[in-house]
Amino acid sequence: MPVIEIKQKVWVPEIPDIDLPSEDGEPLESKWHHLQINLMEDMLHQHWPDPTDYFVGGNMFVYYSLAQARNRDYKGPDFFVVKGVDGTQIRPSWIVWQEGGRYPDMIIELLSPSTAAEDLGPKKELYERVFKTFEYFCVDPSDYSLQGWQLERGQYVPRPKDTRGWLWSDSLQLWLGFWEGVFQGTPDQWLRFMTPAGTPVPTGAERAEAERQNAEIERQNAEIERQRAETAEAEVTRLQAELARLRASIDNL
Repeated sequence: MPVIEIKQKVWVPEIPDIDLPSEDGEPLESKWHHLQINLMEDMLHQHWPDPTDYFVGGNMFVYYSLAQARNRDYKGPDFFVVKGVDGTQIRPSWIVWQEGGRYPDMIIELLSPSTAAEDLGPKKELYERVFKTFEYFCVDPSDYSLQGWQLERGQYVPRPKDTRGWLWSDSLQLWLGFWEGVFQGTPDQWLRFMTPAGTPVPTGAERAEAERQNAEIERQNAEIERQRAETAEAEVTRLQAELARLRASIDNL
């Protein structure tokens, strides 16, 4: 007798259509905060040029529950990274239940007098217990200091700094450390992603400038070689003329 397979319908609850704003209209704490977020995004896109395997969000809302979404009671991290997702999709906000339940793998908060208590208290607890985000870093621009934690057995454990005051990120396979310089015309100390060798991950503008300088060096080297070749050719011509003159003198003896 043929086997009759009876398939049962699986009930999936319907998620209500809720308006999820992507911004609250409040500006960032300072110009430094705004530029720092841009700098981190720029560096990471240079470090990982293929955006099909990760998503980076800056000053973006993260929605993780319907209750939180209804109450509008949460603002997203200053900077976060989700690995193993398609970063080419345009997302005005990160909606966990639309992303297969994926939460950020790494979060960076930029502290300020008005947010430090929240970032080091309720937000840290949220990232640890609800998001279960593997790495959490806090950057304090008032004294250019870093704090970092890594999730171990469901709890955040402080990450030790090296002798430079840098912190290692397993998620990025990069160091986090301060660098003094100019970004987008503004001189200050900036959080930079550093390679394992200790050099800053370049921004797009820095990479373009380095490529321009390399091209100029190659052009100058080519010009030097051309001049050397012309000088050598002229010297050969002179020596050939001198040899012809000597031979003519010998023939006339």
